Amino acid sequence: MILDVKEVQNDQRDSKQLDFLNGTINETIQPNKKGQKAKISHEEKSNPDNFFITGHAPMNILILDTETTGLEKEKNCCLEVGSILFNVQSRAVLAQQSFLLPVEKNDAERINNIPAEITCLPQPLPEAIKYFESLVKFSDVIVAHNADFDKQWFGFDKLPRIEKQWICSMDDIPWPPDRQLKSRPSVKDLALAYGVPVWSAHRALTDCIYLAEVFKRCCDLEQLLIKALEPKILLRADVTYEQRHLAKNAGFKWNDVIKGAWSRKMSRRDMGKLEFPVIEVELNN
Repeated sequence: MILDVKEVQNDQRDSKQLDFLNGTINETIQPNKKGQKAKISHEEKSNPDNFFITGHAPMNILILDTETTGLEKEKNCCLEVGSILFNVQSRAVLAQQSFLLPVEKNDAERINNIPAEITCLPQPLPEAIKYFESLVKFSDVIVAHNADFDKQWFGFDKLPRIEKQWICSMDDIPWPPDRQLKSRPSVKDLALAYGVPVWSAHRALTDCIYLAEVFKRCCDLEQLLIKALEPKILLRADVTYEQRHLAKNAGFKWNDVIKGAWSRKMSRRDMGKLEFPVIEVELNN
């Protein structure tokens, strides 16, 4: 898609997006309650940034990734941030950035190959963070692979708080079935499915580049993003031990958000496509 499309093409695109939106809202949402429609709250309707409700895709997205010294925010730190400002309509990279945050030790060095002493070398960190804030401000939506993990590091230490909608490219984007991906694909598998060469892993900017290259190859990216921004609810799979593979194959995780259960955040529309019963759980966050 190019920037100087004709006005009639814009109208056709908007019409298709609105048709898609109406279709998703009117679909059934529960396997045992046919005909029930997705509920749209007043807050969702009145939010000007709710792209799912308006039917328009975000103009600019900020693809973001972090590298950390471990998995627990209480014990570990973020030591690298990578980001790419990506224009959806033109499928073009507008800007990209990565920077290191100083840490005393890196328990995950064998994974991300970032020695702690490297993070302490002189660099323009205040300027880097300021530029990062400008990229966040210029974007409409933040996209990250396993977004729940990445977003937890912002608003602490030196990293700014991000007040934007997030899309998880692992959980929220409904990747086309013909790509033959798992329900929660890795960045590597996602890249390979779209013909993107994989030359490295576990550096923040590199993983952002993979996602940007995937998005360049998505002819239906606008609709994928609109669908990904649909409001989510927390579900617990009502399955027996023998049926656990059904939940796992559908992207539910064991002992994650809900201890001792298979759970996943999902839209009500996608909930209606599950092959097993689920129970909605109150989502506190």
